[in-house]
Amino acid sequence: MREGELEFDFSAATQAEKLDDKGKKLPEGMKFVDFVIEEEHGLIMLEIKDPSCQAKGGDTKAEAAIQKQRDEFIKKLYKDDWIAEDLTPKARDSYTFLHLMARDTKPIIYVLLIGSDKLTLEPALLATFKDRMLARLRQEADQPWVRQYVDDCFVVTEKTWPIVFPDYPLTRLT
Repeated sequence: MREGELEFDFSAATQAEKLDDKGKKLPEGMKFVDFVIEEEHGLIMLEIKDPSCQAKGGDTKAEAAIQKQRDEFIKKLYKDDWIAEDLTPKARDSYTFLHLMARDTKPIIYVLLIGSDKLTLEPALLATFKDRMLARLRQEADQPWVRQYVDDCFVVTEKTWPIVFPDYPLTRLT
């Protein structure tokens, strides 16, 4: 399965599905994670953000614009807006969809994979980002959710993906 330049081999999973597939009819107003991977004992909701995508055709103007987007992406990791406005709604809406389809019968982890080939990211930044994201997933309003729909979350990069998910090879296509 592929998302942009990143290709995954989920053949070791019980099932894998591209949840935000633009080719199929989806509920209006809902945002979905990129993939749902079902394992024997759990579900993985996988969201992919890949600011390391290459500029097409070696265009230096395009490369400069992409570098600016990469710099902006790193700035987003320091703020909670992106977590609140994009990542958490995708997790919540994806969970709601799985729940309404009676597919939420196993523990769920939410994974953010950052294509970091062309980024300089501090491991401490990713750890604190993960903690802030999990806190937001557990409490979006005045009170925490009574039902914790996500058991845990991970923030991984291309380098750490094989350590956390060795059964699912990841390749960058260029």
